[in-house]
Amino acid sequence: MDMEKFLLDQFFNLKDFALAQVFEECQYAWCALARLEEFFAHVELGKIECEIPKGAVLVDPEKISIGKGTIVEPGAFIRGPCVIGENCEVRHGAYIRGFVLAGNGCIIGNSTEVKSSILLDGVCIAHFNYVGDSILGNRVNLGAGVKLANLRLDNQTIQISDAGQKISTNLKKLGAIIGDDAQFGCNAVTNPGTVVGKGVFCHPCMTIGGYIPPNAKVRSTQKMVIQDYVDRSCF
Repeated sequence: MDMEKFLLDQFFNLKDFALAQVFEECQYAWCALARLEEFFAHVELGKIECEIPKGAVLVDPEKISIGKGTIVEPGAFIRGPCVIGENCEVRHGAYIRGFVLAGNGCIIGNSTEVKSSILLDGVCIAHFNYVGDSILGNRVNLGAGVKLANLRLDNQTIQISDAGQKISTNLKKLGAIIGDDAQFGCNAVTNPGTVVGKGVFCHPCMTIGGYIPPNAKVRSTQKMVIQDYVDRSCF
């Protein structure tokens, strides 16, 4: 199997990412998720540089850092350890469960749950999303209702599928690795261990798995059929 296409630099431009050290010594992108706990043990925490309104809940605030210009709305829930960058939005109903690293200009919106994940700059997960044990590249957008599943039903180690071959990640939980500028339509779902290249465009209401090469378009072959209908209940 050609493993070069899974190298870190094939998915993310880390030049402007303030906390790129989380990826140090990581050959493949998913390796950074295994290092999150160690990373948070050494990063500066407890520095909150924005207003926290009444009604927002911060659990273990000494383990939370939030940058300047970020807006945290009433009703948001943030559990440390967590780092949120500058000029972000954490909207009402957002649920940040810990071990989350978000860059600058991110939006974490209503009814969106995030845990054990890395969001690079400009990520938008604004409506009814689940992001677990995943990495989202710069400017990735998940439409409303997109879910990144992170656990196999049989609880086995996550494998990445590519052209009939399998790569073991040695991780029990792994959602999706999504490269810079990828876009997902509403209500798409990724299987555990999905790896998506830069610039991928995914149509709504899809179930996606395995490796998707950069700049691909993912769509369903099913078509909606509209037929004549007669309501016979009125006869």
